[in-house]
Amino acid sequence: MQIPTLEKVLRTVLVYGGLALLLRVGGKRDLAQLNSFDLVVMLLLSNVVQNSIIGNDNSLTGGLLGAAVLVAVNGVMVRVVNRHPRLTRIFEGAETVLVRDGAVDHKVLHRMGLRQADVAAALRRQGAGDLHEVKKATIAPGGAIVVTLTEEAQDVTRRDLHNDREALLNDIRAEIQAAVAGLEARLADRLPKPPAAAPATGQAP
Repeated sequence: MQIPTLEKVLRTVLVYGGLALLLRVGGKRDLAQLNSFDLVVMLLLSNVVQNSIIGNDNSLTGGLLGAAVLVAVNGVMVRVVNRHPRLTRIFEGAETVLVRDGAVDHKVLHRMGLRQADVAAALRRQGAGDLHEVKKATIAPGGAIVVTLTEEAQDVTRRDLHNDREALLNDIRAEIQAAVAGLEARLADRLPKPPAAAPATGQAP
C-alpha cells in the first residue's frame, strides 16, 4: 500500500463521520425522498470523497482495507445507536408530522424541503386515496414517510370480518328469539283456557 494502514483507517473513519454529519444537517429528505437534484448529489458524493479515503493509493489491498473499515465502522455505529434512544435522536433526529387529520403542515414541508406532490405520491402508495383519509403522516428519522389512515379508510382485516359476522349472528339470534316469544304469546291467547274449578261449599257429601 502507498499509504500507511493507520492513516487509511483514520481517513475512512473521518470521511464516514463527515458524510453522516452532512446528511444529518441536510435533512431527512436526502435520505429517502430523493428528487432528481438529490439523486445527482448522492451520485457525486462517492466520487468527491473517494480520494479523501484512498489518497494516492490505487492498490487492491488499500481499496479492500478502506471498504472493510467502512463496513466495520457502520456496523458498530448502527448497533451502538440502536441501543440508545438518545443517540438515535442525536444522529438521526425524531419523526416529524407532515399531515394531521387531513391537513398538510406547509411550514414543515417548506422547512424540510419537501414538495407536496412527493408527499401526496407517498400517501397514495400507502393506501390513502385522499388527504381526508389520512389521520397522521410523519417522516421518520430514516427519511421514510409513514401514514396512519382513519378507521373508515383502513382495509378490512379477517378479524374485522369475524367480528362483523359474530355481531350479525347475534342480531339474528336475538330476532329469532323475539319472534318465537311473540308466536308463543299469540298461541297462548288463542288456545282455550281451562274451566275454572267450582268453589267448595264446605258441606260433607
